[in-house]
Amino acid sequence: MRHALPRTIAGRIILIGLAIRIVDFVVGLILGALPLPLQVLDIVAALAIAAGGVYFLVHGLASINRRLLWRVRRKLIISYIFIGFIPTMLVVAFFVLGGVLLFFNFSAYMVRAEFRATTERAGTIAHAVALEIERGAGRDVSATLRRHADALSGEFPGISIAVVPTERQCAQTVSGISTDGRDAPAVVTAGAWAHIDPPATVPAWIECGGFSGLLLYSRGEAPSPGSLNLLVRAVAFPESTNPGYAVVVDLDVNAGVRREMRRAIGVQLGNVDVVAAEIAKAKPLASQRLPATTTVATGGPESTPPLTSFSYLEYRDWSTGERGRLTQFIRLGIPEIYSKISAAPGVSNVNIVLLVLEIVGGLFLVMESVALATGLALAKSITGSIHELFEGTEQVRRGDFTHKIEVKADDQLGELAGSFNSMTASIEDLLLQAAEKKRLEEELRIAHEIQMSLLPQGPLRMPGLSVAALCVPAREVGGDYYDFFPLDEHRLGVLIADVSGKGTSAALYMAELKGLMLSLSRNHSSPRALLIAANRIIAPHLDARSFITVTYAVVDLRARTMTYARAGHTPLIYLPARPGDGSGKAQILAPSGMVLGLKLDRGEMFERLLEEATIPLTSGDLFVFFTDGITEAMTRLDDFFGEQRLGQLIEDHAELPAETLRERVFREVTAFVDGAPQHDDMTLILLRIEEMGRSDAQGAQVVEAVLAGAL
Repeated sequence: MRHALPRTIAGRIILIGLAIRIVDFVVGLILGALPLPLQVLDIVAALAIAAGGVYFLVHGLASINRRLLWRVRRKLIISYIFIGFIPTMLVVAFFVLGGVLLFFNFSAYMVRAEFRATTERAGTIAHAVALEIERGAGRDVSATLRRHADALSGEFPGISIAVVPTERQCAQTVSGISTDGRDAPAVVTAGAWAHIDPPATVPAWIECGGFSGLLLYSRGEAPSPGSLNLLVRAVAFPESTNPGYAVVVDLDVNAGVRREMRRAIGVQLGNVDVVAAEIAKAKPLASQRLPATTTVATGGPESTPPLTSFSYLEYRDWSTGERGRLTQFIRLGIPEIYSKISAAPGVSNVNIVLLVLEIVGGLFLVMESVALATGLALAKSITGSIHELFEGTEQVRRGDFTHKIEVKADDQLGELAGSFNSMTASIEDLLLQAAEKKRLEEELRIAHEIQMSLLPQGPLRMPGLSVAALCVPAREVGGDYYDFFPLDEHRLGVLIADVSGKGTSAALYMAELKGLMLSLSRNHSSPRALLIAANRIIAPHLDARSFITVTYAVVDLRARTMTYARAGHTPLIYLPARPGDGSGKAQILAPSGMVLGLKLDRGEMFERLLEEATIPLTSGDLFVFFTDGITEAMTRLDDFFGEQRLGQLIEDHAELPAETLRERVFREVTAFVDGAPQHDDMTLILLRIEEMGRSDAQGAQVVEAVLAGAL
């Protein structure tokens, strides 16, 4: 490092920056404060030092990485640490964090449950006091309140009870006892009432069934998070049609109540916080006794738990009944909560569970240590064999194919060393195999060219027809086949076929089918008769697992008809010439027929199922012959192109010339699969019926006009 500083640009920048900063430091000591230009220069020097340090850090890490990780043994050791040790620590941290979050949620639930139990207890007290006053006909109310306050002060320090006069109409109760307001006392209180003044009236929003819930009061004029405190209040009415009074019980959540709650559930209550919007909706009560600077004790002299969490609680506005939500901050200690849980009724054998957990944890550490030591030993054995392989490959790279690696162990690495020795011994055989593979690829290329030569070459020229075709094999050679057979000057035979499977066998059957169809087309004018004869001839020669689908059509331009038969092939798409309103729709034509070559019988079923159909022709009619490689072209998500999508595409672009429409269909299929591998051969024939007598030159002019309009 000390040699690199003066010899590199980054090192010189660091040295210059250090010199500038030293000078600025000395000047600052002399003058007391640096002038502005020197301050700017000092900042620039600091940035230069930082940039140089980053440069050396990056290059140093790269150098350490090259030197440290060049050996496979070190890579394996480090990878084992990252794969085994670090994930283990992350799993442990995850479970620790999950446990802490679980304790947070559980403590929040216990706080809510404790407040719920306290509010229910306050309601029970209020109803009991109201019932006793009612039974005493309103006599000696003060003594009754004092007796209850004294009895409950140990459970609820600072409990406050008041009887408040009220006027309201309630339904007739079962007891039938009614005060009718005659024995309604004035406000009578008992207990501390050190938090707020007792209420003078009961708000109208409290129904005759009473109320028990949480209220807020503020120690000061302006409520703030530090000045808010909780209050449990319950209101109960006597069972009367016109109760003249209500019993109000206040349980201030003071230091004593907080201490009892911590003793019960192991959670210490902290401050209360309410967002400004909630305070505006549900206002806290104002304290008339405690100054704003008074703080609330949070648990006495006990130690404060280390973890802080919170719990959401609901409170009410005493005047309006509006609901608000507050945040009660809590502090908890996991051991303290766990001790409360484990000491709960129904929990047993806790010490045994803890002992089992400690044993499992110890075994885990022992197993991790053993695994680390075993991994290092295995890494050493692996890297030794890899080093031997490295030396062997270096010898082979120099051309020494006689070099042998010593097999030291009877394991996979030993097998690898033996395989390496075999590989070096058979390197010449591999070269011969590569040459043979190249020869086979060349033969397949020639076979592809021969197969393509079996298809129609050049454009078909017949007045009244416009034909375009396409054949794209999935491999070098395929099983799709199409052909045109001019029967006379007015009739044309159109054939499309698909041999099951792909590859060389399908291509050979395709060549055999071509010769057969070329011969039969001269003897049979009926497509049905031709296919019956073809099935009878070719079925005995096909493999039991092979078959051929065929569609054969005869177009008669003089009779203006097309007669066709379909032997298990894909349907034919027929788009009639569109009327002036443009309502032409593509039709899927699929007459019955069974594939060629099935050895089910002597051909009786094939002949019985095969149908022949005739379609009258009109100028502008468009026929689409295709194989399943078009409609079953699929994306990587196994979504098929489909016959409906192909028919819609033909409808949308029917006005294009046949050659242009063929290219459009191929582009759409290619775009649809979006780079997915081709699963089957794709063959397409577009046959358009033109006006009789139209010349080729006229057809070319129409194509040019359509293309010019599109551009």
